[in-house]
Amino acid sequence: MTRTDLPLNDACSREELATIEDAFGQAFGQGLEAEFVASAPGRVNLIGEHTDYNGGFVFPIAIDRYIHVAARARPDRIVRMVARDKNDGDEFSLDRIERDSSRRWVNYVRGVATELERAGCALRGADLAIGGNVPVGSGVSSSAAIELAASLVLLTVAGASMPRPDLALLCQRAENHFVGVSCGIMDQFISALGERSKAMLLDCESLAYEMAPLPADATFVVCDTAKARSLGDSAYNERRSQCEAGAAQLGVPNLRQATLGQLHAAEREMDATTFRRCRHVVTEIDRALRAAEALKGGDLAAFGALMNESHDSLRDDYEVSCTELDAMVEMAREVPGCLGARLTGAGFGGCAVALVGPAHVAQFIPETSAAYEQATGLQPSLYA
Repeated sequence: MTRTDLPLNDACSREELATIEDAFGQAFGQGLEAEFVASAPGRVNLIGEHTDYNGGFVFPIAIDRYIHVAARARPDRIVRMVARDKNDGDEFSLDRIERDSSRRWVNYVRGVATELERAGCALRGADLAIGGNVPVGSGVSSSAAIELAASLVLLTVAGASMPRPDLALLCQRAENHFVGVSCGIMDQFISALGERSKAMLLDCESLAYEMAPLPADATFVVCDTAKARSLGDSAYNERRSQCEAGAAQLGVPNLRQATLGQLHAAEREMDATTFRRCRHVVTEIDRALRAAEALKGGDLAAFGALMNESHDSLRDDYEVSCTELDAMVEMAREVPGCLGARLTGAGFGGCAVALVGPAHVAQFIPETSAAYEQATGLQPSLYA
């Protein structure tokens, strides 16, 4: 069987891959083996939230949690697929790909197939088994991981390939136009191009990026609140529309081009909500750049302080936090060794991320978990 590898996929355990191979055999017939498997990682954004679709900077890392897609070519133009973790299946023809209004997960695969065909790739039919350990609905971008893994394996089955930046953009188009979520490029880009032990400072306007090594004395802990992300497409798209309206009032193409001085000068002409949304984005772009410099310089205290500022801005100005995320961040900040914590991802549930000194991780995880569970009644999942 052939592996279709992204830069981080050597971390996939043999056990993980065996599980998805077994799922393929169970779905499509014992003794029938997958020919290919593609894997793509989830991500955590360290800072720079809701800036990507505003042309700003983001600073994500890929995580060692993956979505895997095992595949076998078919002689026709039919795609059959099963989702191991959902106990659900789907079938569609590459000659007529339609959106399924009742099941979102199928649209990620149908969407990338649509965009690959539009890009001139002559796809072949395939049987696909999908599974992995990227938490769904937790804000660590299982959707982008599904898109990347599915597009990689569909390309491989067709005997084709595509540069990874182009593939990331194609997957973003699938989510924007087929799934219907107006996401930026960050999730797909870091899933496609992340590197081990490095964060990516990505300019979402030019797509220029640089990799910044993570200091040995920095550990990032993902804190899953166990509160399913309640962000609807409408809430996410509403935030984007508010930013676009603010940029238009400021006379700039996007908020990347706006300054805090310009924003304050126009405050009286803006409604209060639009002003707050714009203030978050303009200050968050600046925080992302300063945080990247702090991390490269080994100033973890400064990085942590910027994480704290970011969360407060997301809570108060952008209004995408929730009771559970605020509780997790508050509990994390109180544990010795935590230098900063913030929500990560779109918000409204899902995950927070905390910067913790390596010597304190063993204490941080159980103490934060216990305090959060006592405060909310929810059982979280924390992992470094």
